[in-house]
Order: sequence, then structure tokens, then C-alpha cells
Amino acid sequence: MPINIPKELPAREALKGEKIFVMDEDRARTQDIRPLNIIILNLMPEKERTELQLLRLLGNTPLQVNISFLRMTTHESKNVSKSHLDTFYLTFADIKNRRFDGMIITGAPIEHLEFEDVNYWNELTNIMEWSKTNVTSCLHICWGAQAALYYHYRIGKYALPKKLFGVFKHRITDPTIELVRGFEDEFNAPHSRYTAVPMEEIEQDPRLILLSSSEEAEAFIIMSKDAKHIMITGHLEYDATTLAEEYTRDLRKGLDTEIPKNYFPDNDADEQPLNTWRSHTHLLFSNWLNYYVYQQTPYQWD
Repeated sequence: MPINIPKELPAREALKGEKIFVMDEDRARTQDIRPLNIIILNLMPEKERTELQLLRLLGNTPLQVNISFLRMTTHESKNVSKSHLDTFYLTFADIKNRRFDGMIITGAPIEHLEFEDVNYWNELTNIMEWSKTNVTSCLHICWGAQAALYYHYRIGKYALPKKLFGVFKHRITDPTIELVRGFEDEFNAPHSRYTAVPMEEIEQDPRLILLSSSEEAEAFIIMSKDAKHIMITGHLEYDATTLAEEYTRDLRKGLDTEIPKNYFPDNDADEQPLNTWRSHTHLLFSNWLNYYVYQQTPYQWD
């Protein structure tokens, strides 16, 4: 089934080229089914790239999904045009009286800041508070996961000795949980961050389940027991080349960034990296949409 996105969204042609079924608003209105309404709060600087990565995953399910994009009004995005934001993005004022079946809050390259020092923290906390009653299930990615753990569960973050950068093996703690249904016992996932969340506090919190962790990357998939919040500390949505491009950018900035671990063939940065996490990424997004959004959301909100 398709994802319903605006006709002029730049990601549309790329998705069609990948044979992902997209539908415009006019055709969607003729479908006599109840589509899922998903709102994506895109905090990443390269918004169009993140749009494509997430839409590719949301379009790989048997469900019709209506997508809306949300932006912050208390922060000026420098890597995307104002016309793109004005055309395709809503503000919290536009949606605060609406309800959504699912929400995705992306990462953001601001982990060096304390949460309260982020210029849009108050706006973000208003959105997260609103989501408690207006969204069935929220999926939080990387810094978005850290923000959710801090706001909803008062679990903070801490600085790592050096950047956690590369592709790491993770293990599942409970394969019977529907979010990880179909996962191998051990699977790969990419990370790119300077901070981490304390695994011991997550394990000790009776409201949370640690579903997956890694010896090097530590806590990875965390879910609240009521399935309201799912926190992913890495970047399963990344393309095969995303870490390579980030590595090149870091070097150009003069940063002392080590080559991403377990990523380039033969650890050679001139080799084309392979995507070794794609199948589990699709599984996670499909399982989230099916078990925690579609099967839990009311057919009609009150």
C-alpha cells in the first residue's frame, strides 16, 4: 500500500524510482479505507535527505500512510530553503488540535548542549507533552531518543571519551516482543554520536524495556512498557553511504575523527561501504507501524 505525500515533495521522484508506491492527496481521497496519519518532527539539518530515508521505510508496509512534516518555529534551519519549509512543513500551532496515529522525532546534531540549552527545548517539550494525549505511539531516533528519555523518564545522557562512529553488532534481549519480531539474535546498526544514555538506569526503570544493546554502543532499542515511546539510540534509517559522507565532512572540518568502525570493506575508506542493516531497519519500521500504531490506534479519535 502507498504512502500519501504532497505531489511536489522532492523525495517523490526518488521514491518512485525505487518502485515505492506513492500516492498524491487527490487519489488518496478516493480510497475507502482508514489510512494511518503519521507526523514527522524533522530536526535534522539536511531535511530533504532525512525525508527520503524515512519515507522509504514508511512506504514499505501494506498500510496506507498519510505523512505530515513538522518543524520548529523557535529555530532557523540553515540547510534547507525557506520555500521548502513553507510548502511542506507544518508548525505546532497548525497541529495542536489534531490527533495522529504515530509520530517520529528525529535526531539532531546538538548533543554537545545540555537539553535546556537547546534553543527550541521549550517548544519540543510542549510537543512531547502534547503527544501523550494526541499520538498513539512515538518513535524517537538518536538525539530524539535521548530527549525523550530525559523528558519522559528523567534519564540523562553523558559524554563519551570519543565519538561512537561506525556499524556495531547488537543483540536482542527478548525476541517475543513484537517490535523486534523477525530480528536475528544478532544484527548490525550504525551509530554516530558523542554521548550515550546510562544503560543501568534504563534497566532499573520499571516503565522501560531494554530490547537491544551492544558491547560497544550499549543501549540501543528501548521501549516503554505501554509502547507509547520507542527510543532508538542509533541511525537504522541511514543509507549505506551516510557514515562515509559524514566522515569526509569531519575530515574537511579538521576534526580528529577516526574511520568508522566495521564499515568500509577491509577498513579502506576508498572502498564502497555496504548496507548491512537494511533488512532489520525495514522490520523495525514495519513492526512499529503494524503492532504499535495500526493495531492500537482507534478507528476514530474521540
